[in-house]
Amino acid sequence: MQDSQIISLYVARNENAITKTAEKYGDYCTSIALNILQNMQDAEECVNDTWLRTWNSIPPASPSSLGSYVGRITRNLAFDRYKNSHRQKRGNGQIPLALEELEEITASDYDVQNAWREAEFMDLINRFLRKLPERQRNIFIRRYFYTDSVSDIAKRYGISQANVLKILSGVRLRLKDTLDKEWNNV
Repeated sequence: MQDSQIISLYVARNENAITKTAEKYGDYCTSIALNILQNMQDAEECVNDTWLRTWNSIPPASPSSLGSYVGRITRNLAFDRYKNSHRQKRGNGQIPLALEELEEITASDYDVQNAWREAEFMDLINRFLRKLPERQRNIFIRRYFYTDSVSDIAKRYGISQANVLKILSGVRLRLKDTLDKEWNNV
């Protein structure tokens, strides 16, 4: 079933929308949540929360890509769950490390917590990512969206961990420059 048809089910408040979304994007959302939470039960609960959040947000939201929309909801819910369950364990594992790496470029100056600016912020990030060479973009996404470890990324692309770190550092610096130049003009 096409995304537009599933979204129409949400708009019509037809509960089959959840079933169709789960059939089409359940494995995708589970892999996102599992990669972040490292626990299947927590990941499944997170995905179930994704379906509820999606049901409650469409309408008024009308995403152009349902897969990206539910993926982002899953990712955000998984990060929230992770933060709540690991407050005392800051600094361990890949999630805190990835968040700390990005924290330096998403300081409060960008005010990303305000929902009314979130769409503009995401558009800016997406435009930035589209301008990157494919391998750099994929490495950045593997690290900061899927939270893959540096060693897993190095294996995936057949490069050294040092090279991965160098690429990530360079992309973060360019992203920071882009945010500094463009975010205040949004």
